[in-house]
Amino acid sequence: MEQGTTLNQGRRKELPHRSRIYSDLAGLYDHVFTRVFAERIDRVVKGLSIPAEAKVLEVGIGTGLSLDAYPRQCRVIGIDLSRDMLDRCEDKMDPAQHEHIELRQMDALHLEFPDESFDYVTAFHVITVVPEPKKMLAEMVRVCKPGGKIVIINHFSSERALIRFVVDGVDPITRYLGWSTRLRLHDVLDSGVLVLEKRYKTSPWSLFTIVEARKATTGDR
Repeated sequence: MEQGTTLNQGRRKELPHRSRIYSDLAGLYDHVFTRVFAERIDRVVKGLSIPAEAKVLEVGIGTGLSLDAYPRQCRVIGIDLSRDMLDRCEDKMDPAQHEHIELRQMDALHLEFPDESFDYVTAFHVITVVPEPKKMLAEMVRVCKPGGKIVIINHFSSERALIRFVVDGVDPITRYLGWSTRLRLHDVLDSGVLVLEKRYKTSPWSLFTIVEARKATTGDR
C-alpha cells in the first residue's frame, strides 16, 4: 500500500519547508496568488479532459488553488511539504465536493509512491521553488505511467537575452522568498523520457508557460 503522511493521521511537528512563501507566508500566498494563479490553473486542468477513474498526482498542491478544477470522477492525491499550506488546503475542502481528493504531506524530491502509479502528474508554480528541479521532475516522471501526462505551469527563464537579463535581475529577491527566476525549461525537460506535446501561454503577455508532455513509451524510443 502507498505510504505517506495523511492529514487524518494526526498533526505532528515537521521540519519547515525550505521556502518562506510556503511556511511563514502561507496566508499571504493564499490571498495574493489566488488572484494571480487560480484562473490559469483551472483553465489548464479542465482543458486536459481527464477521464473517469484516472489517477492524478498534484505535486505541491499548496493551499488548494486547483481543488475545484479536477473532475469528480477521477482520483486525486495532492502532496506538499508544508504543513501550513496543507492545513489551509484542508480548511477549504468540502466533503461533498472534494471527496475525490486526498492530501498527504510529502517531499516532492522523494515521492513515496511506486513507479508508474499515476495517469497524470501535475505541478503548478512549484518547480522553481524546490532546490533540485531536475530531481523533482525525475520523480514526477518515475511515478507517471508510460504514455501518461506530465503537466507543468511555471515561470521559466526567457530565451530572449534582454528579457532574461531584466527578469534575472530580481533573482536575489525571489531567492530570499524561496524561488528562482533563472531556471530554463530545457535544463529540466529530458527529451529521452518525455515527449513534448504542448508548450504555450494563456496570454501573449503572461510570464508563465504551460508545458504538457507525455511519458515516453517503448514505441517512442
